[in-house]
Amino acid sequence: MDWFNREIISQGRLPLLCFLLGFLAGFVLIRLSVRMIRAQVSWWPGNITPGGHHVHHVVFGVVLMLVAGVALIAVFEDATRETAAVLAALFGVGAALVLDEFALIFYLEDVYWSEQGRASVDAVFVAVAGTGLLLLGFHPLELLEVTDMRRDPEPLIRFGYLALALAHLGLCAVVVLKGKIWTGLLGLFVGPLLVVGAVRLSRPGAPWARWRYTKRPKKMYRALQRERNLRRPVVGAKIYLQDLIAGKPDIDRAVAATENELDRTVQAAPAPLPSRQRARVIS
Repeated sequence: MDWFNREIISQGRLPLLCFLLGFLAGFVLIRLSVRMIRAQVSWWPGNITPGGHHVHHVVFGVVLMLVAGVALIAVFEDATRETAAVLAALFGVGAALVLDEFALIFYLEDVYWSEQGRASVDAVFVAVAGTGLLLLGFHPLELLEVTDMRRDPEPLIRFGYLALALAHLGLCAVVVLKGKIWTGLLGLFVGPLLVVGAVRLSRPGAPWARWRYTKRPKKMYRALQRERNLRRPVVGAKIYLQDLIAGKPDIDRAVAATENELDRTVQAAPAPLPSRQRARVIS
């Protein structure tokens, strides 16, 4: 309780904690619900389909976020700590419902159970990691706040800190465009990671590779080989663990299955459409 009062209550992080707890609870419950629906469990409520139209849970998430967010703004000046905590928890539940269908928003099609649907899980992990770091007291651009820029009367110093902050965010954008989501997230809190992520090769399927590597086959080949080498131990461990759970594992089979999985998932990004063709597609 002493730690809770010192690190959470006195630091004003109770709403952030409640947001995280609401987010985790919402994600667990909605994943449980969709699995029960897919298994066609008779006693579990099914999909909501008024007039035969399936209403995705992202809709309820958006509504819940809007209600909780507007309520937080409305009571900002006079809200008690308990009120703020409850509204933050409701906002977290809504955010979980939205990010659980992040792939639906990103691809504009229902890919929940497909390979692309894993983007939703990645988005949830990123949100949990970012919130956890904030809850532990880490802040984006914290390394740039050695002095209080807002109180420094010297305009050149303030301009310098602003330029560093913009460069920091620019590097983060480059890293994310290279497909390194976790490096970009952690780099917001630990700046040197952004420099490393920005200068190293892009992942082959990322937007950066699509724009920059499709006409440079040697660089794309290097990106593909690097991706395979980095992912090989992770994929191999996952397949071996699956075999271990299912029965007696076979190392040779796991190695072959790992290479098949890499052949299927590690692919070069397609070249961007020519401007005229892209204009026709948009129209």
